[in-house]
Amino acid sequence: MLRFAGLRRAQGHVAFVVPGSVISAMASADSRRMGNGGGVGGAFQPYLDSLRQELQQRDPTLLSVVVALLAVLLTLVFWKFIRSRRSSQRAVLLVGLCDSGKTLLFVRLLTGLYRDTQTSITDSSAAYKVNNNRGTNLTLIDLPGHESLRLQFLERFKASARAIVFVVDSAAFQREVKDVAEFLYQVLLDSIGLKNTPSFLIACNKQDITMAKSAKLIQQQLEKEINTLRVTRSAAPSTLDSSSTAPAQLGKKGKEFEFSQLPLKVEFLECSAKGGRGDAGSADIQDLEKWLAKIA
Repeated sequence: MLRFAGLRRAQGHVAFVVPGSVISAMASADSRRMGNGGGVGGAFQPYLDSLRQELQQRDPTLLSVVVALLAVLLTLVFWKFIRSRRSSQRAVLLVGLCDSGKTLLFVRLLTGLYRDTQTSITDSSAAYKVNNNRGTNLTLIDLPGHESLRLQFLERFKASARAIVFVVDSAAFQREVKDVAEFLYQVLLDSIGLKNTPSFLIACNKQDITMAKSAKLIQQQLEKEINTLRVTRSAAPSTLDSSSTAPAQLGKKGKEFEFSQLPLKVEFLECSAKGGRGDAGSADIQDLEKWLAKIA
């Protein structure tokens, strides 16, 4: 039984397009049946030959089309996989030293209300609805800032981080600059070593206090302090795990450190979780909320 590969109408006649091997067999059989006097067979043979040649000529084109479609399909699958990996990272980590105001920022973002807080010894997490047209949700995670706990909790949650908000006490920054820079140095190293590099923000909190340093000044002093840390750490024996993908140091060798040298974008903004009018007033965190909406 013959399986016809297709149907085509040409010059008022209906013709079946069949594979080349079948066409050859049909033509041969037809020639044997018609013999030398078969005028019909003689007229049909050129048409079959034409169909066979056309099909053979089409094969390379069809093959090219199939290969192109497969390439497009594989690209779409790969893009979907990468996007799903990224979309599965919904956590925003709030990190920083003790008393930097992380927990109050956490409460303000979720409720808009002021609440007295105390030093955390464990993490706190909650769903946060981003203020954008898509209605996206993020998971805010407030990590402890105590020196004995902060790196432990960072290690636990960093792989799920879509973004990291490093909170700085702008009023106490001058006396804490070394501790802030040391912790920030480690957080940046860990962030760069991740497969999916998170968005990174340094939130200069407590701007309601008169003695608070500006975000620009904090950035400049952190760059100087991290540059000093690079020198001291490069002179010390390496303790990094050989399997780690994190760089041995931050920035470019032979140049003074700047945040712009990093493979991830580090942004700065000023905020106040307490607000300028005291406990009863509203927080000054609009820029932070806009940033979260941007990275969601």
